[in-house]
Amino acid sequence: MTTSPQTGAHAIARTIAAPAPARAKTAAASATLRRGQGFQHGGWFVAPFLLLFALFVIWPLLKGVYLSFTDANITGEGASFVGLDNYREALQDPLVWDSLGHSAYFTLLVVPCITVLAFLLAMLAHHIERGKWLWRLCFFAPFLLPSTVAANLWQWLFNPGTGMINHVFGLDTPWLTDKSYAMLAIVITTLWWTVGFSFLLYLAALQGIPGHLYEAARLDGANAWHRMVHITLPMLRNITGLVIALQILASLQVFDQAVVMMDFLPGPEESTRTFVQYTLEEGFTSYRVGYASAISVIFFVIIAAVALARMWLLRNREESAR
Repeated sequence: MTTSPQTGAHAIARTIAAPAPARAKTAAASATLRRGQGFQHGGWFVAPFLLLFALFVIWPLLKGVYLSFTDANITGEGASFVGLDNYREALQDPLVWDSLGHSAYFTLLVVPCITVLAFLLAMLAHHIERGKWLWRLCFFAPFLLPSTVAANLWQWLFNPGTGMINHVFGLDTPWLTDKSYAMLAIVITTLWWTVGFSFLLYLAALQGIPGHLYEAARLDGANAWHRMVHITLPMLRNITGLVIALQILASLQVFDQAVVMMDFLPGPEESTRTFVQYTLEEGFTSYRVGYASAISVIFFVIIAAVALARMWLLRNREESAR
């Protein structure tokens, strides 16, 4: 059944002539209908993602929570329900707290350094005139390397006998065999490897700052330092918060470089054993899948608390800014 132009025109005229409440009701009904049709058609596009997300994220998460209440081993046979025993043991396990302390110590070292370094590199790449593309490529390229490649490269550089670090700087530091330097070596490797991502975020944010703000500041007599403090840094406040939040979440989950650089061992005197590494040791070395699942759930709660705290602080800052 088709609608003639006259009929459509009459319908439009009736809608315009209708009282305001009736027109509002009609518009609301039309918007609801459009939203329903959009969801109906768009649902088919997101259905494959939702299916894969449920299969590879939601289901393993629920399965892990279930296993944390059992004494399951790596074979999955003969598991029995033990209640909260795994959680009680985890909270009383000194290795859990030691590994969590190592991850937190690594995070405290990496996050401030990588935030400041990424900002400085972005400022340099943004203001440099010659070879701008080359500087950007050099700063971002290490982030494209796989974690094992970056870890093996720096493991060779830190080698006391054949590495370049000690030879170039005239040092005799046992980077990977002394607990005082092992974590520092992992931090340096992580900074070189991952700073490119935060650098790219800062560079994109710098390019989005309107140029007329700097021109107005120059006309008012502001020097470069004043322009950075009163324009650049405030305009980058949101991206700085994002960089810090992402780096905290990533640093707490450090695993690859710590394991590869220490030849799949917990490092000198277990000084580099991270929380994720200890979880895998319990699950795949000690074969205690139930206990490892309980540790994973505890770690998930810690990560979720950090993310929620970040959201809460951001919301409060936005409300105070209003």
